[in-house]
Order: sequence, then structure tokens, then C-alpha cells
Amino acid sequence: MEQNNVNSKSHLSRIKNKILVLSGKGGVGKSTVAVNLAAALAEEGYNVGIMDVDIHGPNVAKMLGVQDKPLELNEDDLVIPIQVYHNLKAVSIANFIAPDQPVIWRGPLKQKAIDQFLNGVAWGDLDYLVIDCPPGTGDEPLSVIQIAGKVDGAVLVTTPQEVSQMDAKRAGVFLNATNSKLLGVVENMSYFVCPKCGERLYMYGQGGGEKLAEELSSDLLVQIPQDPEIVKLGDSGKTIPTHKRNSILEDTFKDLAKEVMERLDNKE
Repeated sequence: MEQNNVNSKSHLSRIKNKILVLSGKGGVGKSTVAVNLAAALAEEGYNVGIMDVDIHGPNVAKMLGVQDKPLELNEDDLVIPIQVYHNLKAVSIANFIAPDQPVIWRGPLKQKAIDQFLNGVAWGDLDYLVIDCPPGTGDEPLSVIQIAGKVDGAVLVTTPQEVSQMDAKRAGVFLNATNSKLLGVVENMSYFVCPKCGERLYMYGQGGGEKLAEELSSDLLVQIPQDPEIVKLGDSGKTIPTHKRNSILEDTFKDLAKEVMERLDNKE
């Protein structure tokens, strides 16, 4: 057992930065942010992994177009992450189960799976590991923080709606309670650009992300517009940084990656 602990620590030590992506409630685009942040970091030339710990509603594999690829073990019985492209790897519970199969697990089994994802995966040398958490402040994000020892930073996703901000604030307080650094807030579905006149329409209100960031003594990192292309690309397993070149969406996720990198470079 002692030797396994040493090996586990050595695996985690090869990951320079572990980034949580979380939200207070579902449906705010958390997985979209996680997947495209990982892709944007990889586009900058870094070695990146993305780990989907949304055990009951895993979407990362689908959004990266690798949902049909099963996970395999190497000669050391470590899980081999799926190579999305040369410097982006992914692991998700979705690659262990059938597409329609529900995961009916209580806390201890979820914690065991997350332990396996962190300590039993041959991630290799990573500059960034993006960890997509389920909504809320339950077993999964808490298990990641406890098993990893610490995370290097977290990105909190919200929409302009007040109910989203309320729940996201709870997630922000959770980060503070677990001594986890909040890198900043991402406001998704911030506005819709009218295709005819170019006017910005604020369908769900305005200023919510900035207000939340202020309440959490943090920063608003980016505002992501509401665009049907985001859904279309995600459903077809394509990322915005690689398939939506020279667009506002690509620029937004490139900006997010730069904001995250800058804050991690300045981490205490």
C-alpha cells in the first residue's frame, strides 16, 4: 500500500496545474466552458488533460467526439487517457459505460472513481488538467480537492440570471471553505447578437457575472455570447478553438485561456 501511495503522488506531481470548472446549478454551460478552455490551452501549445468527474451526467466525451472510444489499461494497469489530438487527452466515466446506462452510485463509489481518475490514469506530464465537475458542492468537487491535496485554481461558471448567481455564490463560498483559489467568474449566455442589425440583446439580464465576481472578491474573466454554433459544435464533438477560427467565440475562449494562465502563473 505504501508503494502505491508513492506512485500516486508521483503521478500527480507530473501535473503542473489542476483547474476545477464548476457551477452552482446545471444548464449554465459548465462543460462547454471546461471543454473549450482545455482546447484553447492545448491550442497554445501546452500538454493538457481534461477529466470529467460529472459521474451522473458526463458530457465531455460527447463534446470532444470520443464517446465511442473505450478506455484501456497499460502494462502497469493504469488507465490510458483518450488522445483527442496530439496534446489533449481526456478521461470520462462515459467511456466506461454504454451511452444510455445510468450510473447509480452513492458517495463512496463516486469517490473511488475519482481517486482512480486522479491516481490511476497514465496522464504523463501535463501543463494543465481541467476538471469538469457536476453542478453544486457535493461529493465530486470535494473528493477532487481531498484526493489531489489541493487544486491550483477554479473557474466558476454562471449566467446573468439571479438564480444562477445565487447558486454560483454558494459554490464560491465552498471554494473559500476548502482553501481553493478562485481564478475568476465566467458569464455564459451573456448576450445575443442580432444577425440582422448587430445589436446586442441581453436576454437574461445584464451585469450578473460582474456582480457575482465583486461579491466573491474576484474578477469577471470573460462573457460568452449566446450563439447556436456553440450547441451545434458541442453536439458534433468539435471544439470552438479548433473549428470556429477567426470568430468572436474563438477569441473569447482564447482570452479565457490567457486569463487563466496569467492567474496561475501568479499563484502563491
